[in-house]
Amino acid sequence: MAREAGGRRPQSRCERGPDGNRDPGLRAYPAGGAVSIASPLGGLSTEYPFTLPRGYVDSSGTLHREGVMRLATARDEIAPQSDARVRANPAYLTVLLLERTVVSLGTVHEVSGYVIEGLFASDLAFLQDLYRRINQDGRTTTEVACPSCSHDFTIDVAGDAPGES
Repeated sequence: MAREAGGRRPQSRCERGPDGNRDPGLRAYPAGGAVSIASPLGGLSTEYPFTLPRGYVDSSGTLHREGVMRLATARDEIAPQSDARVRANPAYLTVLLLERTVVSLGTVHEVSGYVIEGLFASDLAFLQDLYRRINQDGRTTTEVACPSCSHDFTIDVAGDAPGES
């Protein structure tokens, strides 16, 4: 994420809520602060780190929140269409697309359909939105305005979870 030397994020005056206190749900990044992963493809970002809002709890009770999603390929979009589970239930397409594009999730060895099915609904919705953003918009950032001072800035929707710094 956009961080200064020493791992600290640049502070913004807009990280304060309407009451003047720090708003833990607001993450500010300077304009153009998109997540960028070094790539041999001349600067094209193909992998995007994220933090799940709640996290996946595995069978041993370990919580996994940090992960990486890669850009989808044409094969990722086409192959699941012939899967019997998708033909029986078109909503299952989401599970297969995420299974193919989420390359890591905490210390989970393999992000399978079983793992995706075990996500909380809010985490599934988060990953669906992230998938759409990186594959259609090509970025994980969005422009917003501070509700108290109307200052425009960029936030990274895949970045730090609320309350973390």
